[in-house]
Amino acid sequence: MSSLSIQAKHEFGKVAVMYGGHSAEREVSLRSGLAVLQALQNLGINAHGFDPAEKPISALIDESFTCVVIMLHGRGGEDGSMQGALQLLNIPYTGSGVLGSALAMDKIRTKQIWQTLGLPTAKYEIAEKRSFDAGSCEVIMRDLGDIVMVKPAQEGSSIGMAKVTSATQLETAIQDAFKYDSTVLLEQFIQGPEYTVTILNGEALPSIRMSTPHTFYDYAAKYHSDSTEYFCPSGLSAEEEYLLGTLAKNAFLAVDGKGWGRVDFMRDQRGQFYLLEANTVPGMTEKSLVPMAAKQAGLSFDQLSLAILQTSRA
Repeated sequence: MSSLSIQAKHEFGKVAVMYGGHSAEREVSLRSGLAVLQALQNLGINAHGFDPAEKPISALIDESFTCVVIMLHGRGGEDGSMQGALQLLNIPYTGSGVLGSALAMDKIRTKQIWQTLGLPTAKYEIAEKRSFDAGSCEVIMRDLGDIVMVKPAQEGSSIGMAKVTSATQLETAIQDAFKYDSTVLLEQFIQGPEYTVTILNGEALPSIRMSTPHTFYDYAAKYHSDSTEYFCPSGLSAEEEYLLGTLAKNAFLAVDGKGWGRVDFMRDQRGQFYLLEANTVPGMTEKSLVPMAAKQAGLSFDQLSLAILQTSRA
């Protein structure tokens, strides 16, 4: 995509691409942010990097920024806190607002909303650090079907997650997950392929199917492994693609997602899709899924980055 017109460049003013931060996903955020920053600069936009771990957000005012592209993953950037701060500063920002960001960051509340609306999601239990009883692990394993995914309620990039097949493993995994969050989601494991659908300005982009030799699609499989395979097109029929895209849009709207994001699924052996989680600031690295789906839809990385920037004007 060629550089934008002079008028288009000035439309956004001085843009801060916010990346890094203090969360456990800092490494991925830096990579996402630097890639998007380069893309916007390629288009001639007056974009600059901004790491809130290195300077206070009040510097956005001091340095005359007029717009923020949020590329912060995890807590402090994807959970509604930064969105709220930017609203108080009266600076437009990309993606979901305070409510949508906070809800989608919390896997348990996301599932509860989807359940209430009758959207398909796997059976689950909740473990609270203050009241966890290790003696309950046998019952939990039995109730959830003998294979359980353990997930800190408010972490991303599969940080702190584990797949367990026994009560002993479950207890260990829960204690490990408590290092990241005082509330932990225990979810029935759905045996089958994993899919993801990108939402961009209200439209579902082509789905992606992932395959990994790892125990599950964990942090290493996402960001470091060369053995993870991605299929886009995913192999679904046109009807299945439409139904999955519609389900993704409905799930994203249910948690007040706006602008852009990603919704993840598992599909069981009977062909039923189950919602896993929604991401309001998904990865934008060279191995990330959103750029892959955008490419299949005919969008270059630069065009995708511009489309994300434009969500600040929605």
